[in-house]
Amino acid sequence: MTHIALATKYRPRSFADVATQKHVSDTLRSAVAGGRVGHAYLFCGPRGVGKTTLARVLAMALNCPDRTAEGEPCGHCESCGRIWGGHTALDVVEIDAASNRGVDDARDLRERAMYAPSGEGRHKVYIVDEAHMLTREAWNALLKILEEPPPRVIFVFATTEPQKIQQSAAPILSRCQRFDFRRIGVADIVERLTAVLAGEGVQAPEDALRIVARKADGGMRDALSLLDQVMSLTGGEVDIDAVRRVLGLVEEERYIELLDILRDGQRGEIFPLVDRLVDEGYDLVEFYHGLLDVLRILLRIRLSPDADVDLKEGLRADLRERAAAFAPTDLVRMLASAADLESQGSLRRSPNPRLPIEMLLLRLSFLDRTVSFEELMTALGGAAAPGSPAGSGGGSLEASVAGPAPAQPRATTPRAATKPAAKKPAEPETKPTPEINPAPAGGAAETAWRSWLEAGTGVPRGLGSFLRSATVSEGADGRFHISDVAVPALDRLLEPAVQQAIRDGLAAHLGRVPELVVDTPSGAPAKAARVTEAEVRDHALRALYRREPRLQQAVEELDLELME
Repeated sequence: MTHIALATKYRPRSFADVATQKHVSDTLRSAVAGGRVGHAYLFCGPRGVGKTTLARVLAMALNCPDRTAEGEPCGHCESCGRIWGGHTALDVVEIDAASNRGVDDARDLRERAMYAPSGEGRHKVYIVDEAHMLTREAWNALLKILEEPPPRVIFVFATTEPQKIQQSAAPILSRCQRFDFRRIGVADIVERLTAVLAGEGVQAPEDALRIVARKADGGMRDALSLLDQVMSLTGGEVDIDAVRRVLGLVEEERYIELLDILRDGQRGEIFPLVDRLVDEGYDLVEFYHGLLDVLRILLRIRLSPDADVDLKEGLRADLRERAAAFAPTDLVRMLASAADLESQGSLRRSPNPRLPIEMLLLRLSFLDRTVSFEELMTALGGAAAPGSPAGSGGGSLEASVAGPAPAQPRATTPRAATKPAAKKPAEPETKPTPEINPAPAGGAAETAWRSWLEAGTGVPRGLGSFLRSATVSEGADGRFHISDVAVPALDRLLEPAVQQAIRDGLAAHLGRVPELVVDTPSGAPAKAARVTEAEVRDHALRALYRREPRLQQAVEELDLELME
């Protein structure tokens, strides 16, 4: 007895049998039932999602003598049987545009379409697969017949690359009803595979079917073909081991082993791991794609601990345990580094993928940990707490910060390479500055100044970082004295319009309009130099160090790098 492939044997016979594409099947069924069928359709979507199948079901429904009132074909009459099986049918013609793509082929199709259907009440349906392969001249030859089609002639164009039709034959799109087919979800594929196996009298574990469904990447035909291949290997049985053997999938334990290596920093174990993968006959490219999936799942677990990850229970628990060892920022960097290997094409171009894979794993192992500012300041606060034992709190970061002997207190001003030495505020060149009686810490001047800067309302453009690093105090005469202003900002800060904007902004937080006095350091140039990006960053760091004195100590002692 001749074997019939599962993808052919279990091809849907009605609109209701087509998985996932309900938005398409319902529309076509209603059009058939209501007599509102269009003369041309464009079916777009990835392979194996039902484009040609729905085109055949549409042809069956239009030519079925026993069609239901809802527009469904019976699926069992002679006409339906011939169309469903792909046998010769006078009124339904399937054309492969990949091999019939020229203008002569299009002209022949146009001439045949002018003939009437073979029977009363029937429709001629032309199904053109891989329609994006047609040449521009072929589309032009079909343009007129699509604009003024003969009665009872339907064209269905199926394509995986609609953008190519847009580029070569844009006028065609306005003459067709377009339907975009979606990828089929894992759950829908598993449900369909279970029904197919029930029809074959075979049982299979759901985990094995899920592996097949994920490998199919949203294509039902691919899933059925893979299932057929597994059943051919085992003689009808379906289990996880057989699925892994057929698909060449790497065992999940290998990824768990790799995560342990990356977590513990055992870089020397990377080469033996790759050796074992090669010796066991695994495809390293398949291992690479599996690694991308594992890193993505880890990132999802870290960002959404309650996320429903589509994995078997044991593997889900193992990954949740390993995910706790990696910060989300580290996983993002690891995933980006791994994805670069494929985007750069080095894996495809390499005659031996072993070296790119080994270099990738080594890069992942050498990635430095990123530490957020909040974590760093928390660790510094814990280390500086009087009377607390070294390393208290159990965090690895806190232990590494608290480990060195405490340094003697010192000035927290940035080093000479990044800022000039601190100077006492000098007398203004134009007029003597009245004696300043600084307001106490947390006074009205400082509070109003910080509140205004945080609100950001009316802060002159380009001066925000300089104003944050400046010192403000209120004199006995009630005037606001602004000192420690960076030289590049002095010129603008002395402009009347800028000072008026500052006074207006402070008034909303102080309850009155203050008078401003800008204390210029002695020797300041009359015209400030152009503000550079390095100077802006330098003064932003000064402001950060001023607010968090312990941060500069941590940067210097631990050799940290502040990232933007």
